[in-house]
Amino acid sequence: MYENMKSSVEAVMESGALSLDQVIEPGLRDAFSKWTPSFTRRDHPTVIQILLNNHVDKDISGGVMPNLIYVSREKNSNKPHNFKAGALNVMLRVSDLMTNGPIVLVLDCDMYSNDPETPLRVLCYFMDPKADPKLGFVQFPQKFHGINKSDIYASDFMPETQILILGMDGLLGAHFMGTGGFFKRYVICDASLCGVTKGSVQINLKSMNTEDVLALAHEVASCNYEDDTKWGSEIGFRYGTITEDTYTSFRLHCEGWKSVLCNPKRAAFLGGSPSSLNDALTQIKRWYMGLLEIFFNKYCPLINGVRSMNPLHALCYTHYTLRSFWSIPIVIYAFVPQILLLNSVPIFTKVSEDSFSLYGFLFIGAYIKDFLDFVVFGRGATARWWNHQRMWLMWGLSSYPFALLEWFLKAFGLSTFGFNVTSKAVDEERKRLYEQGVFEFGVDSVLFYPISVASMVNLWSFVKGVTGVVIYGRLDEFFLQIFISGFAVVNSWPINEGMLLRKDQVKMPLKITLASIVTSMAIYFLTFYGF
Repeated sequence: MYENMKSSVEAVMESGALSLDQVIEPGLRDAFSKWTPSFTRRDHPTVIQILLNNHVDKDISGGVMPNLIYVSREKNSNKPHNFKAGALNVMLRVSDLMTNGPIVLVLDCDMYSNDPETPLRVLCYFMDPKADPKLGFVQFPQKFHGINKSDIYASDFMPETQILILGMDGLLGAHFMGTGGFFKRYVICDASLCGVTKGSVQINLKSMNTEDVLALAHEVASCNYEDDTKWGSEIGFRYGTITEDTYTSFRLHCEGWKSVLCNPKRAAFLGGSPSSLNDALTQIKRWYMGLLEIFFNKYCPLINGVRSMNPLHALCYTHYTLRSFWSIPIVIYAFVPQILLLNSVPIFTKVSEDSFSLYGFLFIGAYIKDFLDFVVFGRGATARWWNHQRMWLMWGLSSYPFALLEWFLKAFGLSTFGFNVTSKAVDEERKRLYEQGVFEFGVDSVLFYPISVASMVNLWSFVKGVTGVVIYGRLDEFFLQIFISGFAVVNSWPINEGMLLRKDQVKMPLKITLASIVTSMAIYFLTFYGF
């Protein structure tokens, strides 16, 4: 049955059209008939189709089947769609009219259930008579399948999804991750306003097959329904940022609702993750640009959050939303000591001085703390910890600065890089390299440029520093600068390898390599003559 369905879908995709003569079921024929030649992703009418009705459909043993309803909201290229939040709000209204379940699960399309007992775990929280009546949603950690053994792109996001979130859970609760969250319906949308037409009354008690229910469901899924309403501002999933998940949970916590993190040994849900460097960097850039939008609005976590919730919880949100500014110290440490080393200018304390121990303590202490968080408390492998801190440096040189730049351009109404959707698709060659733990480049991505320049500058400064010590001595003065350069060379080895040593099809593109070499040479000569 699966192979037949797969062949049918592929045939339709290849032909670009579906013949209604191939559709036997009358209900499906009605739904597919709405796909006219004018039907596009950006312009199309509402499509609502009942695929399973628990009053009628039964399984092979006679058991009642759950309701299954397909919903595609109306799209109009002249109306804002609000992306994921807009789609979720349509689903809230349509489901309120047709099924009105008291608990709503939000799950990304690339995730699947990994534990059939997950709903029971959720009900243990919501139905516990001793539970806090302000408990609004239950969040499961976001976990992924298909990640290679060493997780070379830090796609598991362990600190964010499984370690740091524990601190928030000890306050007012974990933030919503955009997937794996169970909400009480009346928490996310006011029952008096959800799923009704303006000035009308709810008709939930009627059968969802009746014409008036279906007509109203089409109305609440229309582009114009939210005009002059509080949807997206005070009701439903909140608009104003591409990270509407974190923003929505922040607003709910400000309103006094609480959440809880449920972290069973067996992952409740598993999803896909980026398996190429460009996709990984793009995803982080998109997330942190959206988090900046949360901070720089009228509900700023540092101002409105501190007034509306536990101040420590507000600082947790502030920490997330301002992470892009980590790029400032990372960029400084990636270039300034190295450029000065190239010009034989010492800037740090000498090894022989007492204050040298402070630098050593701060460096070693920071990495030991990070190691303990990841390996001991997060139970991650050492190799994964190393790759995560390596990717953190790459994010700081690439994703974070571009997130800041894109937010700045968008805030001032200038042209941006656009809303880039991360591709999870890979061909056989990319899949093989990823499973082997080999970095994959292969595209002329501007995100590769800053990390490539930094890797070249650090490589040259390390070679220059070591050569200078061998010839002229002065290790006491330049040890810290040589150490920083060497540390960066070790971390950026996959970048240097991709530019200078590899010959495969997904090595660093020649355009990026040449641009990085020219830029690093220009930096050296400009600073050399400047000094």
